[in-house]
Amino acid sequence: MFEAAASSNKLISIAGMVGIGKTTFATALASRLHYRTSLEKVDGNPYLDLFYKDFERWAFHLQIYFLAERFKETKKIADHAENYIQDRSIYEDTGIFARMHYEKGTMSEADYQTYTSLFQAMVMTPYFRHPDLLIYLHGSLDATINRICQRGRGFEKETPRSYWQEMFARYEAWISKFTICPVMKVDIDDYDVVNDPHSVEKLAVRIQKQLNNHAECNA
Repeated sequence: MFEAAASSNKLISIAGMVGIGKTTFATALASRLHYRTSLEKVDGNPYLDLFYKDFERWAFHLQIYFLAERFKETKKIADHAENYIQDRSIYEDTGIFARMHYEKGTMSEADYQTYTSLFQAMVMTPYFRHPDLLIYLHGSLDATINRICQRGRGFEKETPRSYWQEMFARYEAWISKFTICPVMKVDIDDYDVVNDPHSVEKLAVRIQKQLNNHAECNA
């Protein structure tokens, strides 16, 4: 049986493609680990629908909005003693989305430089609360796109497959070079928390072991 860790302000961030199931996984894992959740808020985002209709017009606005919201949420977590799981990392915004739109020409060089300067000043400092572990959810491209379609958000289902193909390749390249905190890769075929909530049990044990090992190394 899994034994929950004592509250110690641990932070786990979940990373992975849009629609791959980060929120569902984070919620199930938090229940097993007895962590609190910090979930990405989609409702109330003033730019998301607009962005999918016109990438060039709204990419910068969307990225600035996400940066501010994730920074505020991470600051709130850092001020509490409880353990938390986030269903999206702040690093994907700059490493995947902003870079992709800049390189594809849907974000101007001036906007990209402004965004990256803000990111560096806010996040890449000794004072920012980086995760103790980043869990990277991954699977095949077809399995990932199937999950996007199952989720049923109209603006995502109408997005060309080529967009998801490029994002998929960028995620794989990004995670291979990510060194800000320890990383654990989890294949989406290794669990099914929708039909079998207990399938996350073995992963919870593995995750807690890695957190303990990391803590010992830094003691």
